[in-house]
Formats: sequence, structure tokens, C-alpha cells
Amino acid sequence: MAGIFDEGLMRQVLGACTPEGETLAAGIHGITLQVNQKKTSYFDVYVGVTEHYLLVAECEERKYLTAAYPLLPDLRKTVAEDVGACFPFGSIQSCEIKKAMMGAVNCSVTFRDGGFLKLQLPKRGGLGGGMPHHAEYREKIIARLERFQG
Repeated sequence: MAGIFDEGLMRQVLGACTPEGETLAAGIHGITLQVNQKKTSYFDVYVGVTEHYLLVAECEERKYLTAAYPLLPDLRKTVAEDVGACFPFGSIQSCEIKKAMMGAVNCSVTFRDGGFLKLQLPKRGGLGGGMPHHAEYREKIIARLERFQG
């Protein structure tokens, strides 16, 4: 689990879903709390912003281990399958931002097409200093999403 708190890995994962011509301005580790207003979720994700896009990508492929079988893929839907990974800011209808426990912030994003995504942006980027710019990048992401508050 500690491996997901690595800024280099975060840049690599978000880079894969960054549209051509865009540059990642900020990215952090976050958690999905709900997708499409019907499905409660709890996935570790990287949340990032470029000039024109909100990016959300799972930190790692979810897998589980059993005694009978070695590593097997988890076939539940991923965040990308449920709602996508790259959202133009123009597709966001509103964003409700609320304080959560231990300094975290919950962001409930409603899209113009009826899609919905609730993210939690933790105050800290894990232990060990693997995400040294977490606080700075978190503030940049929140500032971008605040534009859509009603």
C-alpha cells in the first residue's frame, strides 16, 4: 500500500489519461466515496488537474489473494468503467466541497450528463515523504473545483 504514495508513480498513472497537449498541473492521492449517485465505492485513486481537465485514475489494479489461487484480478468495475478518467471542466455542472474528518475534504462533483463522483482529498499524502507536494497540489485541485460551487 505504501507504494501508492509515490509522486513519480502518480505522475505516470495520471500521465496515461492526460489528453494530448495538456500538462499535469497538480496531482494527489485521493479516495472515491461514491460513483453515479447509486454506487458507494472506496478505491484509492490519483486525482489531478490540467488547465482544462479533471483526472481521476485508480492507483493500482485491484487484486486479491486466496489460498487456493495465486494473484487473481478483481473483476469489479473500475472507476474508469463507472464514470471515466478524464473530465473536461466544461462537463462539470457543480461541485459541493465539504470538510471531512482529520482535515480531509469531500468533493461531490455533478456532471452535465447526469454523472456523479464523490472524492475525498486527504490532508496528508501518506507517510514517508513520497508525495512532498501533496499539500500544495491539493490546494490547487480544490481551487479549480471551487469554481463550480453553487
